Amino acid sequence: MAAKDSVKKAEDKKSISKYFRGVKSEFKKVVWPTKKQVLNYTLIVIVACILFALLLAVFDKIVMFALKLIYG
Repeated sequence: MAAKDSVKKAEDKKSISKYFRGVKSEFKKVVWPTKKQVLNYTLIVIVACILFALLLAVFDKIVMFALKLIYG
């Protein structure tokens, strides 16, 4: 019984190390963006968020105006 447990632990250690070796090899394949690309993408996201917030605020004002007309 103890022999089976030790074999299983050894297999677990091998599978864990195999997993991390696979992760390491996959990270080597990743093409990381340049600093300029990260800056550009960040600015695009910030501008898009601001525009969406403004659009939502305008829509909210229109709905509130319509509701005031309807309900007084």
